[in-house]
Amino acid sequence: MQQLPESLLPEANDFLDFVMHKHQNRIAKPKLPDDIAKAWGKWFEKVDRLEVMTNQAESKYQQVLLNKYRQQGLEL
Repeated sequence: MQQLPESLLPEANDFLDFVMHKHQNRIAKPKLPDDIAKAWGKWFEKVDRLEVMTNQAESKYQQVLLNKYRQQGLEL
């Protein structure tokens, strides 16, 4: 850079800024490997196939509570 004419220094600086910015973006934005993306995809597929279970004890408690209110003549 010391040997460049004064008129070319701004252009050389702009080019160096561009190269530095491009290099920093590569470091800051790593891509996920395909195997990680596939593993997450398999996990979501398995989760989507899981059976949803209700809590029977909670359901029974709610029914007993509703019956108690109805026996007292209350409406919900």
